[in-house]
Amino acid sequence: MTLTATSVRPRLFLAAIVAFFGVGAAAATGALNDSTPVGPLPAGPTATTTTKPGLLVAVALPRAARKSGLVWRIARRYNSHIVRQISEADVRGSVVLVFRVVGRGDTSLVFALTRGDASPKAVKAATQKIHSA
Repeated sequence: MTLTATSVRPRLFLAAIVAFFGVGAAAATGALNDSTPVGPLPAGPTATTTTKPGLLVAVALPRAARKSGLVWRIARRYNSHIVRQISEADVRGSVVLVFRVVGRGDTSLVFALTRGDASPKAVKAATQKIHSA
């Protein structure tokens, strides 16, 4: 069988559609999530930052004692059309997360302190509201 441009395109198109819907189904079922969702959050501090696209926003959270097993996690979805996380580091007793502002609008970065990634129970919470004008 000889493959021509007209016989290859429909097969490539079909393969692309199958791959697209396969990834979408995996995301919809949670197959791409790597940690347990965080349940109800205790009251915690809230800060607001006003910024603009192209700038960076850093959030510093106090690091828990290493032996405690407590870790800071992003507890709620945020609008990735406004900010995108670009790095995370331990800096002098703090966990610092850096986000690039990529669009205009409002979103909130909600963090929870939990016993590892598998625990749904938050011990502490903190929120950073972002307003990008």
